[in-house]
Amino acid sequence: MSKIKDLMESHGSSPFDKTNDMTDLSSEVDKLSNLQDEIKASEDKISELKREEQRLSGEVIPTLLAESGFTSIKLADGSSLEVKPYYNASIAIRNRDAAYNWLRENGLGDIIKNEVAVSFGRDEDTKAMAYANLAKSQGFEPAQKLKVEPMTLKAMVRERVEKNLPVPEDLFNVFVGNRTTIKRKK
Repeated sequence: MSKIKDLMESHGSSPFDKTNDMTDLSSEVDKLSNLQDEIKASEDKISELKREEQRLSGEVIPTLLAESGFTSIKLADGSSLEVKPYYNASIAIRNRDAAYNWLRENGLGDIIKNEVAVSFGRDEDTKAMAYANLAKSQGFEPAQKLKVEPMTLKAMVRERVEKNLPVPEDLFNVFVGNRTTIKRKK
């Protein structure tokens, strides 16, 4: 105990001088804790609101509009409501090789970006391989990275679905749904 007292005295303070500081510290810690709890509750509420927004936008309103035979309507206040298809897709790491092979086999290999120390764009797969082979022949081991940009993949899926062309949903984690947009009168 004397070591703590000696340490505190060497820093010009003793436990008795800091009573008010400790009360202030305790008060501020309580404020911080309460604020963190409030932030967490607010984030949970926002998540709940977003789920409800998705349910209304993607399920309830599109179903009600479809049952009435509409895809868009003009509201009494001058705003407009429209339901459009929504597409999303991604390639899981475990499916990457199979997905890239499928893209190449179906004439879509140009959407695969191939990077070997430098960035290669669409339809430059051949150049990237040549560059990698050249580097290897010179004794270098280049790092090669293949990827499909998310927006490009989504556009490819949308185009193929709208043309009734096949897309392996298991390889590309395809999601097709609806999204409601409200354009408010200005």
